[in-house]
Amino acid sequence: MLEKWVVEPVRVPLIRRRCHVCASDGFRTSGKFRVNANHKLIDVWLLALCTACGETTKLTVMERMNVRSVRPELLDRLHDNDLRLAAELLQDPVVRRRNRIALDWDDAWRLDTGGSDHLDDEVIDVSVRFAARIPVRPTRLIAEGCGLSRAEVEKLITDGKLVSAVRLSGKLSGDFTFTLKR
Repeated sequence: MLEKWVVEPVRVPLIRRRCHVCASDGFRTSGKFRVNANHKLIDVWLLALCTACGETTKLTVMERMNVRSVRPELLDRLHDNDLRLAAELLQDPVVRRRNRIALDWDDAWRLDTGGSDHLDDEVIDVSVRFAARIPVRPTRLIAEGCGLSRAEVEKLITDGKLVSAVRLSGKLSGDFTFTLKR
C-alpha cells in the first residue's frame, strides 16, 4: 500500500539578509506590501523587519512596471497585504536573486504522514509531496516520518533496504518516492 506524506509550510520562512543597522542576518515579513504608482508606472516592495532591532527593509517585487501590465487580481492582493502572496513571492527565484536573499526554513514546515499505521509492515512504499519548495534532506523526512534516527536511515540506505529513484543525500524540494524494506 502506498503511503502519502506531505511537507507543508506552517509559517513564512525567515529571510537571510544582513541588516545594515545591527548586522543581524534575519528578517521576518508579516506580508505587508508598499505599492507606489507614479503616473503609468508602478513599484512594489515587500516589507520585512529585522528580527534583532526591528529595522524595516524593502524587498523589490516590481520595479517601474506599466500599471496596465499587472493583473487586477494581483493588484488587489498587493493592496490587501495578502500573506500567501508574500510567501509565494519569497519562493520566486527571480525575487530572491534580485534582492540577494536566502530563505531559512528551520521550524517553518511540518511533515504530515496522515497517521501512518503501516510503519510496522515488511515493505513500505511512500510518496512524499511538497506543498511548497522547501529544501529538506530526505533522510531527515524519512527519519521523522518513520520514527528513526538519521544514522539508522543512513544505515538502511547503505544496506540497500531503503531505495528511491532520486538521490537521498543532499537536499530536495521536489516530490519523490521511496521504498523501505525491513
